[in-house]
Parts: sequence; structure tokens; C-alpha cells
Amino acid sequence: MATDPHLVVDNVTKTFGDLRANDAVSLHVERGSIHAILGENGAGKTTLMNILYGLYHPDEGHIRVDGVEVRIESPKDALRQGIGMVHQHFMLVGPLTVTENVILGMKPNGPGLNLKQHAERLTELSDSFGFEIDPHETVWKLPMGMQQRVEILKLLYHHADILIFDEPTSVLTPGETGPFFDVLRRLTEADKTILFITHKLEEVMAIADRVTVMRDGRVTAEVETSETNPQELARLMIGRDIVFDIEHRDREAGPSLLEIKGVRARSDRGLAALDDISLSVRSGEILGIAGVDGNGQAELAEVIAGLRPLEAGHITVEGRDIGEASVAERKHRLGIGYVPEDRQRVGLVLDHPVAMNLMLRSYESLPFARHHIFNFGAIKSNAERLVEQYDVRLQSIEQEVRYLSGGNQQKVILAREIEEGPRVLIVSQPTKGLDVGAIEFVQNTLLDQREKGVAILYISTELEHLLAVSDRIAVIFRGRITGVLETADATAEKLGMLMAGVSG
Repeated sequence: MATDPHLVVDNVTKTFGDLRANDAVSLHVERGSIHAILGENGAGKTTLMNILYGLYHPDEGHIRVDGVEVRIESPKDALRQGIGMVHQHFMLVGPLTVTENVILGMKPNGPGLNLKQHAERLTELSDSFGFEIDPHETVWKLPMGMQQRVEILKLLYHHADILIFDEPTSVLTPGETGPFFDVLRRLTEADKTILFITHKLEEVMAIADRVTVMRDGRVTAEVETSETNPQELARLMIGRDIVFDIEHRDREAGPSLLEIKGVRARSDRGLAALDDISLSVRSGEILGIAGVDGNGQAELAEVIAGLRPLEAGHITVEGRDIGEASVAERKHRLGIGYVPEDRQRVGLVLDHPVAMNLMLRSYESLPFARHHIFNFGAIKSNAERLVEQYDVRLQSIEQEVRYLSGGNQQKVILAREIEEGPRVLIVSQPTKGLDVGAIEFVQNTLLDQREKGVAILYISTELEHLLAVSDRIAVIFRGRITGVLETADATAEKLGMLMAGVSG
């Protein structure tokens, strides 16, 4: 490994109004290394990466690549400096081939683009890294792990030497994560430099050479992974000790509250999303739903909540068929709480204050409204109570909810749903993108509801979180349940096989 830094960020500061998102941030990244960036939601990681990628411009500070100061005005400019980014949600065009995706936007040297020549070069490049990608394959037909390799190949083809990865394992099965780490190692062997953004401490310890920890827009530490541990990293991120081993008290589950039998539903594109799904969730039980993103999890949650039509089958709550019930009836009469996957688009009204978002479920009812006139005193006292009870970090309850961190936005939704006293609680990706402190809070909150006899359907792509709180885990693949395991019998290997479509 070279001794001179490949990338230097020197006292970079970025402000948005009164918010100091990056405050004199500095880091040194060695060539051929894997350098992790850790921090709570709102710590400034994304702002820093957006500066390196050319989406934001720093107010102060300097960036140097191979000792030369650079000014990055755009993503295209970043790529010219050898900096590329693999986003959490891939920037690929599904109907196009691998080759067409890679050369999209390139200017031809002659009268036209020579697809055959580009395909041959891509094959050589792919083989040199062991990617095994067919350049003629249509992208949508590829599994997520291979699509990720296409994104990497695209950057390599455009001569990127510094590759930024944003939460790269969130779309992968456990069986795909190991090979992905092998890809990262092969890249560093070829003298490529990796910036790795993740909230999964175990991944940092497994793959990173060095870690920069950020908190409140500042760097709190930069350490070698060989000289630290997850507990210390969590403490540097959050400022306190984190309990990693959640106390999951044994509890005898009660009668079945939620029954799903032979359920079928279609996606927004009119394709089959749920194919003969049958499940049950008992009082005082957490049933986890595992699977790679896009296998019907979102549609399952929406069908139960009443946001998506039921094509066939039956859903009952405490023996009552809810197929014809409206969203409002499910919330108020049947006691179904819903924490959606997309907290910003579905769970919150971003331009409204925190106080208003905390009463959205009951905005037409007492004590918040009478004859369509708001009782602002009741709205304020409700918000103040819930903000303190759920430890929502904010400047004011009148603050627009869009300016809260992801973890605090999630706390607002949890507080609102749980305070209605649901009998059945549907939570979809509740810890996605959250830091370890917020994850700890969410998990303990759900376990408290379990103790109170609530039936909880917990949908997540993060196996470690499912294993921490679930009593049973069902795996969904292409809209079908491939297996249901008691958590005591579940391993990452067993779950990974089921997530890949191999029935148990």
C-alpha cells in the first residue's frame, strides 16, 4: 500500500442556513485501502460524499487527489478526477444491455459508437476482476448482486480510481455479501481506493482498513480497524455506550390476531407481487419477514394497511375479515398500526411541523379537533409529551419534520402509531438507514409492544435486526413464502438460501 494519501479532505466546511453540516472535516485516505465513514443520521457523512461527488460545493476547505488540489463542480467533473460513486439505488436502465448502460452518455469518436468493440473491452475488464458479466445481457434480468457489479464496471470503464459505496450491502442477500467483499478486495489489489459508507459495524470490522467517525458534522476519530472494536466505534458515533445484545424475554404468545390466507396482489406496474401468501401473527409475537428488497414486502404491508387492493385471498384481524375495510376503519376500528418503509413520502408530511405530524392519525377527532377546528393547545401538549417520551431530538415542535434526522423522523412515526394503542402493528424497514443508537431505541420500543400483547409483523432486509427481535422469521422470494423458521433455529446461511429462492 502506498504511503502517500490518495485522497485528502482538508478542513472542509459546508453550511445550509444555520445548519453546519460539515464543520472543518479532514480525512486522509490511503491508495489501495478500504476506508469506512461512520456516523449517526445527520452526522454529515452524506454531505461530505456529495461534496466529493460534485453535488455540493464546500464553503471552505480543500480537496486533494494524489497531492493535487481539485475543485469538483459536478459528478462528471468528479469522474474526470477519478472519483466515482455506486449509489444505494442503482443508476441503471433496466431494458438496456450491460454494454449500453456502461457507454450511456459517451460521445462517439467516429461516426457512431462501436458496440461490439465496447463489449469486447468490457469483457476483458470484467474478466480481469472476476466479475463474470455478459456485456450483452439485459440489465433487468440480472440479480441485484450482478447489477451492482455492472455499476462498478461502469466506473472502472470510465477510469475511476476512487470508488464511493453508499450502504452497498442493503440490496444483497447474505450469500451475496461475501462475494461482494471479495470484489472490494480485488479492487484494492488493483490499487483502487474504496470509501465505504455503512451503519453496519460488523461490516466495517470485516472489510475496512481504517475508519473515520463523524458526529454533529465533525470528525471525532480516525482509527485503524485492527485497533478498535464495535463497542468503541458505537461510543465514538453516539457519545454513549450501546447495548448490542437486546434482552429478548421469553413470552408465551397468545391467540392469533392477524391471519393472512391465500393473498394475491399486484405491483404498481400490474405484475404479480404477492402469490398465494399465507401467514399468521399471534398476540405478543414478532413475526419477521426477511427477503431482498423488491420481492413483495412493500406490497404485503400495503395490502394489510389498505393502501393496495387485494386481488384474492383473505385477511382477518381477531377473526374479522378486513378485505372491504377502508384505511380509516383499519386504523381506528380494527386497531392496525402502520410504520411504512418510505417514512418521508408515506409516513410524514414533510412541510408540516413535528407537532402536526404527531397527530395525523386523529386530526379530525377530539381532543385535536372539534367541528373541523383545531385545538392547538391539545396538539402542542400531545407533541411535547411524545417528544420527551420517545426522545425525539429537535429544535422545536414547530420545526418542519423534514429537517429532523432519519432516526428522529422514525421516532415521530412510531410515537404516533403506538400511542393509538394498536392490536396489530405492521412495521416495514423500521431501522433502514438508522444509526446504532436509533436502532437500539426502535428495537426496544417494538419489544415493549410485544410485552403488551401486540401482534407485530416486522419486515426488514437486515437479518441481524430480525434475528435480534423476532420470535419467528418468514422468508419471502418473488411474492411467495419460501419458509418459516423459529428464530432459535434460524441462521444467516439458512435464511440466505430461502432468500435466494431455495425452499426449506
